[in-house]
Amino acid sequence: MDDKERYFWDLTGYLVVRNVLSPEELKAANDAVEHFEDRFHESDVLAGRDSKALQGSPRPTLSGLLEFEKPWCEPFRNMVAHPALVLRLNVMCGPGFRFDHGPLLIGGIKGTQGTTLHGAGQPHWPHVAYHHQNGRMYVGGVTVSWQLTDVNDGDGGFACVPGSHKSRYRMPSGVRTCDEDMGVVVQPAMKAGDVLFFMDGAQTHGALPWTSEQPRRSILFKYAARNAARGGPSASFGSPDIYWEEQIVEGMTEEQLAVMWGPFSNHAGRVPSLMVDEEGTVRVERD
Repeated sequence: MDDKERYFWDLTGYLVVRNVLSPEELKAANDAVEHFEDRFHESDVLAGRDSKALQGSPRPTLSGLLEFEKPWCEPFRNMVAHPALVLRLNVMCGPGFRFDHGPLLIGGIKGTQGTTLHGAGQPHWPHVAYHHQNGRMYVGGVTVSWQLTDVNDGDGGFACVPGSHKSRYRMPSGVRTCDEDMGVVVQPAMKAGDVLFFMDGAQTHGALPWTSEQPRRSILFKYAARNAARGGPSASFGSPDIYWEEQIVEGMTEEQLAVMWGPFSNHAGRVPSLMVDEEGTVRVERD
């Protein structure tokens, strides 16, 4: 990253790098997507159901891109460790960064719904938080989004609140739903072949409804620092009886088992936490 990119990234929480894919690479990726059009499925994850501004038809998505048979998987496998990513993720996440989960192609036709804005460390998630110290930046979670079609001003798609990764105040509900965005929500314009980096989890981000006649095609790869596990198989291996040898945890109390879970960041409340009651006894905390 040069000084201008570092400045923009640190200031806003996102970065667009232009013309990363060649015309040949872009065609190969689009051809592969069109070859598997019958595998698209609808997704309403983080759909803005409580928002007037984000309403629309279900969002089409395509997964399993790395598992396509050859040659269809090759355009996406070539994206995983592309030089343009390595150069920047070594600075953003630190050496040893890892691909955590994905990729997922987010599609859209005119009228496709948006997604509620989320992130900005609410609640605080250390594994994706942004930190800067002694001249070095660090963010535990970065999403890289490859653009296979143009995204013009007003088209919709990815949107964010620049600088929100440093905010110290809770996001107003009108910003979250985009019904009263206070003028702080930005939708960057991009061209096919551009690559978007954004601080996933540290920065407030989401998507606006798609308004273009041209389909949306954005492929998201989720990266993490080498000491973070954002998703992937950690959910399957995190429970104490699997993470440890069974004889080690056999017969442990509920409280003891609570600290024997493996690394599992996106556990959605499944990993128990502990508290000490007024009598000085350690208890499992219940929601």
